[in-house]
Amino acid sequence: MMLRFKFIEKIPVGLRNKYVLTITLFLLWLLLFDSNNLISRIRELRMLRNLKNDREYYMMHIEEDKRKLHELKTDNDNLEKFAREQYHMKKPDEDIYIVLTPSENRKLTRRNN
Repeated sequence: MMLRFKFIEKIPVGLRNKYVLTITLFLLWLLLFDSNNLISRIRELRMLRNLKNDREYYMMHIEEDKRKLHELKTDNDNLEKFAREQYHMKKPDEDIYIVLTPSENRKLTRRNN
């Protein structure tokens, strides 16, 4: 009988109350074991933040591409400039010299190997 009382005396006074104990167990259950626990909630919030950043990045590129497309559709000079820069097109009496930066040169050699 004395062993039981010694064990109870070691428990902090606040946890001896059955209501405090129940609430504590309930909070532990919510934080650690529930399907919507704190760990998964933090992970989902981090994923949401990353997705929002990706969305902003893609929206910015969509707007830039829309602007370029509008320029290409409305002005033939821009269309010719685009074709010359992107597809290395030339007029019959012209010569084209392509100057590559070291990083572009590395990309081409990796792609060819």
